[in-house]
Amino acid sequence: MSALVGLGAALGGMGLLSAAGSETRTAAQSFPNRPITIIVTFPPGGGTDLLARKLGALMQERLGQAVVVENRPGASGNIGARAVADAAPDGYTLLMVNSSFAINPGVYGNLGFDPKGDFQAVINVAFVPSVLIVPQDSPYRTLTDWMDAGRKPGAILPFASCGNGTPQHLAGEMLTANAHLPVQHVPYRGCGPALTDVLTGQVPMGIVTASSASPFLQAGKLRALAVTSPQRSTLMADVPTVAEQGMPGYELDQWHGLLAPAQTPKDILAKLNRTVAQIMKQPDVRRDLLQLGFNPTTSTSVEFQSLIGQDIDRFASLTQRIGLRAD
Repeated sequence: MSALVGLGAALGGMGLLSAAGSETRTAAQSFPNRPITIIVTFPPGGGTDLLARKLGALMQERLGQAVVVENRPGASGNIGARAVADAAPDGYTLLMVNSSFAINPGVYGNLGFDPKGDFQAVINVAFVPSVLIVPQDSPYRTLTDWMDAGRKPGAILPFASCGNGTPQHLAGEMLTANAHLPVQHVPYRGCGPALTDVLTGQVPMGIVTASSASPFLQAGKLRALAVTSPQRSTLMADVPTVAEQGMPGYELDQWHGLLAPAQTPKDILAKLNRTVAQIMKQPDVRRDLLQLGFNPTTSTSVEFQSLIGQDIDRFASLTQRIGLRAD
């Protein structure tokens, strides 16, 4: 009798597992049946926001449901990331991140979430360099001019960035470490506000994403001194890299991608990955993003998860070496 009872319990357990698996498949097949929210961890106007809004509109067309972009700036992206970490793992709340997400663990002592354990990568969609910019009427014509000014007795070189712990903040600190320049970091809550104060001359130099600076560079309102990527940007091929201007090995390229809360069903992740990959391969989308300063790409969920993990470790080592802390 006990054997029969045990067999019945086992079969009952298998039935529950089968039902759970069937329920997951049904949810994935019907996904999405209501609006999706993409949380952007920076204010409107910056490169990450621009990319999220363009991608969201195209996802909406393909998925047949509204895709709402919600800006939750603050703490270099940690506030928005914490909101997604706490969200239901059902694919309806996504996080648009850039490399700041991998830098923050080495900069902030208490994130309020586990960057490796609380999220599941969906897809990497683009790389974008940062660019060192000055107002068009600035006396600095090249990066060397700016650096030479910093070598004068008592000089201080203020630079605006997109926020504490952002790739742009790190790019400026790397200039200090490599060239021993007396820089003063002026953090903003996103690339948009940083751009505004560089345009008006409130800060003499800024480091922002190439995508957010591109319209102002094309309009002749800003001048680019250098890009931080290992190669020149296709958008501004005449602007040399930092490495070309006396700092060999200097490199900071920034990725952008989508994350979901941990435990999001694999079938839903696969559908999101497939949908976004199809979008990023469209010739018109690639052309438009290249013109905005992005280098479009695609990845599997596993590949993007691996890149994030590697960069968390890489940036932790770098921020420790240069003593970068934001709290």
